[in-house]
Amino acid sequence: MNSPVTHQAPAARPSASRQPSLPGPAGARTVRAAFAFSLAALNLRIAVASLSPLLTEVEHDEHLSSFGGGALSTVPVVCFGAFAFLAPRLTRRFGPHHLLWYALLALTGGIVLRSVPGVFALFGGTLIAGVAIAVGNVLMPQLIKHDFAGRSGLMLGCYSLALSGGAALAAGVVVPLESATGWGWRQVLALGAVPSLVAALAWLPELLVPERRFPNRRRQEPVNRGGADAAAPAPAPAPAPAPAPAPGLGALWRDRTAWAVTLYMGLQSLGYYAILAWLPTLLQDHGMSDSRAGWMLSFSSFPGMAASFAAPWLQQPLRPAFVPPLAAALLCATGFVGLLTSPESGAYLWMTALGLGQGLAIGLALGYIVARSPDAHHTGRLSTMAQGIGYLIACLGPLGLGLLHSASGGWSLPVAVLLAVLVAQTVAAFGASRDRHVLASS
Repeated sequence: MNSPVTHQAPAARPSASRQPSLPGPAGARTVRAAFAFSLAALNLRIAVASLSPLLTEVEHDEHLSSFGGGALSTVPVVCFGAFAFLAPRLTRRFGPHHLLWYALLALTGGIVLRSVPGVFALFGGTLIAGVAIAVGNVLMPQLIKHDFAGRSGLMLGCYSLALSGGAALAAGVVVPLESATGWGWRQVLALGAVPSLVAALAWLPELLVPERRFPNRRRQEPVNRGGADAAAPAPAPAPAPAPAPAPGLGALWRDRTAWAVTLYMGLQSLGYYAILAWLPTLLQDHGMSDSRAGWMLSFSSFPGMAASFAAPWLQQPLRPAFVPPLAAALLCATGFVGLLTSPESGAYLWMTALGLGQGLAIGLALGYIVARSPDAHHTGRLSTMAQGIGYLIACLGPLGLGLLHSASGGWSLPVAVLLAVLVAQTVAAFGASRDRHVLASS
C-alpha cells in the first residue's frame, strides 16, 4: 500500500550566483576556481604590454614607420572593442566557462603566430590575440557576478591586480630577457604563449562541473526504474521562477548610467593604452636607455597593482562617490605633467603617481560594470557595451598619440591632449559613480 502523498517544497535549484558542486571540499573548490580565474586574467594584458618595450626593434626589422608602429599597437585595442560584441552570442552558444577556455587557446595560437617572420604574421597573430582577449575581457565581470557573487569585491580586486600584474611582468622582463639570452624579439614575444597555455590547463577543471559540460542541453530529471511506484511517473517539481530576461544592448544604449560607465571605461583605457604604447619611446627620446625605459613602464605597474586591488573597497566608504575617480584623475595629471617637464630626473615620482592613478581608474571602471548591474545577465550585457564601445574609444590613444607626435615632432601636444582626456574622464565619473543600477527607474 502506497504511503500518503505529502506536499513538499520542491528541491532548491542551485543559484546562478553560487559555485556549482565539484568533488572535494568547498573551500578547496573556491580557492581552485579563484586561482584559475586570476591566472586567466593575468594573460589578458601580457600579449599587449610585452610589445611596447620592443616596438623600436619591431619597427626597424619589419620596416614600419611610426604610424605603422602605432597601428600595430592599436590593433589589439580595436579588437577589444569591435569583437566584444561577439561575446554575448558566443556565450549563449558555448557557455561562459567553455568560451573562456577557447579564448585562452586562441590567445596562445595568436602569440605564436605573431612571432613568425613577416608583416602578415605579425599583424595576423596580433589580430587573433586581440580577438581572444576581447572575449575574455567581456567574460570576466560576468564570471565574477556568476561564480563569486558573495566575494565580488575580493575577486574584482584580484582581477584588477592580475591585469596590472600581467602588464608589469610583460613590460619588465622582455628587454632584460632579450639581453640575457641573446634571443631576438620574436623569440622573446613567443614566450608569452607559455602562461596562456598554463592558464588554459588550469581552467580545465572548471569545465568538468556537471552543469557546465553541456551548456546548451537542459538537464533532465533522473527516471525512477524500480519499486512499486515505478509505473506511476513521479510528480513534476514546480517550475522555478523564470529569471528576469537580460536586457538587449539597445535598451542599455538608452540608459544614461550605462553610457556613463562606458565612457569612463573608454576614456581611462585611452590614457592607459596610449602610455603603454608610447611611454618607453617618450623616455628614450629624452635620453633614457631602452632597458631603463622599459623598466619605468614596468615599475609604474607596481603602484598600479596596489591601487587597482584597493579600488573595489574605496567605492563604498568614500563619500561623495566621485572622490575616488577624481583622485585617480589628479594622480594621472601629476604624472603627465611630470613627464612633460622633467621626464628623466623625476621618473620614479611621475611613474608612481601615474601608476596609482591608472590602477585606481581601471579598478573603478571594472567595479562600476559589476556594481551597476543587478545580476550576472545584466553584467554580461553591460560588460559588452562598456568594453566594446569603451575600447573603440581607447584605440584612439596609441594611434592618436603617434600621429600627434609625428605631426608636432615632440611630446608637448600629445601630453596636453591626454590632460584634456582626463577632464572628460572625470565628467563621466559623476554618472558612473552614482549608486543605481542600469535600467532602473529614476
